[in-house]
Amino acid sequence: MQASVSAEWLLEQIELSNPVTILDCRFDLQNPDAGQEKYKHSHIPGAYYLHLNRDLSGEVQDHGGRHPLPDLDFFKRKMEQSGVSNHIPVVVYDNGEGAMAARAWWLLHYAGHEQVYLLNGGYSEWSEKQYPVTGAVPETQDTEFNLYVKHDIVADSTEVENVVSGNQSACLVDSRDYSRYIGDHEPIDRVPGHIPGAINNEWVNSFKEGRMLDAEEQTKRFSEWDKKQPLIVYCGSGVTACPNYIALKLAGFSNVKLYPGSYSDWVSYDHHDIELGDATHIRKKDKDH
Repeated sequence: MQASVSAEWLLEQIELSNPVTILDCRFDLQNPDAGQEKYKHSHIPGAYYLHLNRDLSGEVQDHGGRHPLPDLDFFKRKMEQSGVSNHIPVVVYDNGEGAMAARAWWLLHYAGHEQVYLLNGGYSEWSEKQYPVTGAVPETQDTEFNLYVKHDIVADSTEVENVVSGNQSACLVDSRDYSRYIGDHEPIDRVPGHIPGAINNEWVNSFKEGRMLDAEEQTKRFSEWDKKQPLIVYCGSGVTACPNYIALKLAGFSNVKLYPGSYSDWVSYDHHDIELGDATHIRKKDKDH
């Protein structure tokens, strides 16, 4: 499995006029319009812009989390307008942090596209190398993108409930930073803590200096885990868990799902329990006793 490409590779495709679709996913959670404004100012030639809230997420409702999955028919049309087709490689990038591009990568993977790649280093590295940029917005396309939806890579709240209650076997992986996971710090969601039993592995560790770690390095990250064990990754709203999904697949894990609603969906139900502290330590302590 290859999940990323270098800036040099993408530059070569552009210079040789090889078919490749480029998607700009820059986004700031604190300033939702900032990414698109930066795109209008300068972007990689030929890139189309995807907005996290409008294009890569559905309408927020009482349940489903802060960034629910978009309607698939809407997503299909947006991809076709952005030049996506099944047999042309797609390169997605953000500013280099990786999470927004990974969300687009996961959605395209979920929709059945088999040639989606993160741009290592993102726009930051591209511009630092003084590779060509433009402010020209490409014309809307009318390509054909057929959906082959991978329903088996999605977990909903009912499945997570079954895992928490012990009726289903799976390991829940919380991808947020450790302070949010243990409940010491919660800047967004209404209740601090994590889904009961979840263990923590921060999404930022999927990258080093803006580049997705290779398969060998990802394997080291998860060396204590059974590669055949079912895993469900989540974060706050289903965005920053996507790098961990990609990382686990690179590491050779065969049964990985994303819980798109994530913690923001979990705490939207009053009857759901939450847990504070480090569940890995809690489980070990329970086992010792």
